[in-house]
Amino acid sequence: MEVTEVRVFPVNNEERLKAYATITIDNVFLIRDLRVINGNNGLFVAMPSRKMKDGTFKDIAHPLNSETRLMIESKVLAEYERELANPTKKADTAPKSPQSEQKDTEPEQKSPESE
Repeated sequence: MEVTEVRVFPVNNEERLKAYATITIDNVFLIRDLRVINGNNGLFVAMPSRKMKDGTFKDIAHPLNSETRLMIESKVLAEYERELANPTKKADTAPKSPQSEQKDTEPEQKSPESE
């Protein structure tokens, strides 16, 4: 298995969340919404996850061994550092988080005063 493409979308004005990332594996499988997080021990890559009804988070996709996790993390963090050193225009159009997309798709509520 090989990570054949990494795209990183830096996030501004966030304390811990530094970027979203998308990886392509073997030019045939895409994984979105990986996150570059500034943790207590430095940067790390969090896998895409979903919030459960009980408030916990479950990974949607994740490596099954530490070797694969380290390989993905090293490639994503290297691309993150490269993007910080040479920002592209794409960085201004970072994908929204799944939570913010849900907010954007909800119909606006009319206030009683506007009717």
